[in-house]
Amino acid sequence: MINLGSLSYGGAMLAFAVLSLLLLTSWRGRLQGGLLVAAAVISLVWAGVIAALQLGIVALLPAAGVLEVLRALLWAIFLLKLLNPNGGWQALLTGRARWWTLSLSALTVLLLALVLVPFVANEPLVDALGVDTRILGQVIMAVAGLVLVEQLFRNTRPDSRWAIKYLCLGVGGLLTYDFFFYSDALLFKRLDLDLWQARGLINALVVPLIAVSAARNPEWSLDVFVSRRIVFHSAAVLGAGIYLLAMAGGGVYLRLYGGTWGNLAQAAFLFGAGLILIVLMFSGQMQARLRVFLNKHFFNYRYDYREEWLRFIRTLSAGEPGVPLRERAIEAVANIMDSPGGALWWRREPAYFEMIARWNMSEVDKANEPADSGLARFLMHREWVIDLSEHDSKPEIYADLRLPDWLRNLERAWLVVPLIHHEVLHGFIVLTQPRAPRTCNWEDNDLLKTAGRQAANHIAQLEAAEALANARQFEAFNRLSAFLIHDLKNVVAQLSLVVSNAAKHRHNPAFVDDAFKTVEHATGKMNRMLAQLRSGAVVGRRLARVDLTKLLSEVVGVRAVGQPVPVLKCSELVLAVTAERERLADVLGHVVQNAQEATPSTGKVEITLQRHGETAVIEVTDNGCGMDADFIRDRLFRPFDSTKGRAGMGIGAYETREFVREMGGQLDVESRPGIGTTFRIQLPLGDRDA
Repeated sequence: MINLGSLSYGGAMLAFAVLSLLLLTSWRGRLQGGLLVAAAVISLVWAGVIAALQLGIVALLPAAGVLEVLRALLWAIFLLKLLNPNGGWQALLTGRARWWTLSLSALTVLLLALVLVPFVANEPLVDALGVDTRILGQVIMAVAGLVLVEQLFRNTRPDSRWAIKYLCLGVGGLLTYDFFFYSDALLFKRLDLDLWQARGLINALVVPLIAVSAARNPEWSLDVFVSRRIVFHSAAVLGAGIYLLAMAGGGVYLRLYGGTWGNLAQAAFLFGAGLILIVLMFSGQMQARLRVFLNKHFFNYRYDYREEWLRFIRTLSAGEPGVPLRERAIEAVANIMDSPGGALWWRREPAYFEMIARWNMSEVDKANEPADSGLARFLMHREWVIDLSEHDSKPEIYADLRLPDWLRNLERAWLVVPLIHHEVLHGFIVLTQPRAPRTCNWEDNDLLKTAGRQAANHIAQLEAAEALANARQFEAFNRLSAFLIHDLKNVVAQLSLVVSNAAKHRHNPAFVDDAFKTVEHATGKMNRMLAQLRSGAVVGRRLARVDLTKLLSEVVGVRAVGQPVPVLKCSELVLAVTAERERLADVLGHVVQNAQEATPSTGKVEITLQRHGETAVIEVTDNGCGMDADFIRDRLFRPFDSTKGRAGMGIGAYETREFVREMGGQLDVESRPGIGTTFRIQLPLGDRDA
């Protein structure tokens, strides 16, 4: 027949053996940790001796009594030391702790005498009232321990109670059960066998609570690690067991009180309960929620947040010399997850996200993401870090999120981190697979989201600073234009004077010489002004219906004086847009001129005009020197940044893009060094509200 008592105390012995092993291998010499190790080891030996007694080894009875007293004493001393954490053993002999120590010592000596004397004198010590003093002493020890638990919890600051609450629950539970057991024995003058046998199992159940508290208190010099996987599966099995017990109870109730439908109701109920359990056990969302709950409430944090944050800020604010802020932001976020590379997408106008920077990652083609896409809405409303591998294996966690094709095809893409600034999604960072395989938990996600907010703040400040710098450059440019106009008025005045006097003095050689000098001076001055300005005349904002075929023919005719001569190809006769005709002609002329200047005279420049739906598409293609992706992203559209030296002002491409956007269109550039470039201008067809 199975001995339930030996199984119960054997389970307690196994639980305390695992706890003792963890504590011994993690102990770093502090007194608190040593006392906890001693209490766990004594509890291990105590449980083993009681289990042996249940198997009939009566010779261990005196040892069991002594271990019972020592076990209660060590847990009490450990709690007393936690109440006086400063100092060593001396802290137990000063202040209020001294009286506790003396009282517990005296009570222990008395109890040991009461336990050992009967085995020497062959008769128990019972006082005149007929009370077994050994049991009374155990009741007093349990009460003293409970008082210490209450004092420990009460005297711990509220913000620090999370570290000791499971210890108080565990040890308090042991002492409460001992108090109940010995009080029952004291009242009825006999030990209840069922309570005695269940005592071992009760001790085994509180061991995980003590282990969690040990892991949460580094000042005990203990670094206890409990496998998250083991705890997760144990919690799942425990929850499933509790659920099945509850459902079994419900089934028994239906069978007993269901009348003629009892058996049918019981079968249907149990099948439904089992089906629900299977659905819950295989639910990715439920597993994720359970995993997050266990990690948040039962484990130490994975990161040293002080070190992580200092490294993040150091990388973001300083970084390597010559690395722009956007690349540093990617690096700072990637370092958290040991990712070797990544890319940054930022919101541009019109509403789409454009890749503006990359760090140790290849260029991504056609990766603009609309601001109203499912990915953008998910990042904005959920503020989740998207794990692409988890999305593929457990799509139910991400609801109905559908990833764009460019992200699915992105090589070694791993995480998508949202960049939230003022509760608005301004961009996101895509990180590549880490150097060593690892999984993300709630702590990684929280840290990445916080880092993403900080990075978004820095990048938004950079964008604002660049916009302000551009505005100041334009302001300076306007001031320069005012000075140039003033000089131009002087030149006009000089030439007007020559014209007004020409009829009267045309036959005067001196006048002719002066006129030539004036014209020569005016020509030189105007050439210098044109060399600085290079923007042409400013025209009024007069919108009109413009025939693109005719306009492009005029542009080609004007630019035919240059080499190579541009060639126009039109797929339709009439394609009209609403625009400022002169300004549109200047913009198209500038694009064609750039293509000619980038192409040798033996090359070719082609202009095509096509219709795609309600959009006119103008493509200017050349086979010139081309541009790399970094130049297109960082310099092509930056105002006042020119590759032509003093011959250019660097605002032509910028003005072209801004003018196209004002018309509601879009400008795209495709180029490869040594192959050529294509400028693609898309303009909406038809009349627009002027």
